[in-house]
Amino acid sequence: MARTHRRLEPLHSHVYFAPETEERLTAAGLRPGRMGYFAGRAAAMGAVGPGVVAATFYNFAPAVVARHLPRAWTLATPEQVLAARHDAARASLTRLLGDTPEAEVAELAELLREACTALTPEGRPLYAAHAELPWPADPVLQVWHGTGLLREHRGDGHVAVLVRYRLSGLEALVSHTLTGRGFTRESAQLSRGWSDHEWAAATAALADRGLVADGALTADGVALRAAVEQETDELSAAPFAQLGAERTERVAELAGALAGRLLAAGAFPPGVLATR
Repeated sequence: MARTHRRLEPLHSHVYFAPETEERLTAAGLRPGRMGYFAGRAAAMGAVGPGVVAATFYNFAPAVVARHLPRAWTLATPEQVLAARHDAARASLTRLLGDTPEAEVAELAELLREACTALTPEGRPLYAAHAELPWPADPVLQVWHGTGLLREHRGDGHVAVLVRYRLSGLEALVSHTLTGRGFTRESAQLSRGWSDHEWAAATAALADRGLVADGALTADGVALRAAVEQETDELSAAPFAQLGAERTERVAELAGALAGRLLAAGAFPPGVLATR
């Protein structure tokens, strides 16, 4: 299940790095840079303010969010942002997937659409907002939309688990980079807007709890991160239970092949992801 989520993830998250995204969002009126990310991902919730976005996105510095929202909504409406984002996703996936057989994309889209029927909105604000958007007609966009629904549903559950384990957004980010998976520290700190002082303070707070020592996770820190991931997996199991083991494996196979094409085509810039 976690493996399937990891294989699906690039099919949605590549859009945050694709040049088509900034091109379409700036054409809609937004300013270049982070404004497009915050407005693009939040637009399904409407013209929300920085507090809502910082709370739901969880690991971004609130001051950074406040530089871009609510100003973004004076430059483009949420509807305009959503339309530009979908156009960017279609264009970027079409470019990156190249000559991928249409039948494979259509098969994955159909499986994802069924998997998403098992998702529920209670306590999952980002998922709930995106789930109210209509499913696209284009199979390429269906793949992007379906992976986005699974991603936001899992992310909302992940935030709930982090709160339960008393990890702030920054502490969750620091401890996750120390696992050697996902973002590198440099990329995480820069993209999320945290200063060196704030990063050091969060690291010290984790050390006070016995979770970090000498710049690495302690045994307790490793155990806590493992528990967070296990509980997140449990809270995001429903769509794959809906498909069953055989079709879940087919999703992993199809998504892995498509994600491999994205990575080979340079969908993610070097230095963003840890090599582990």
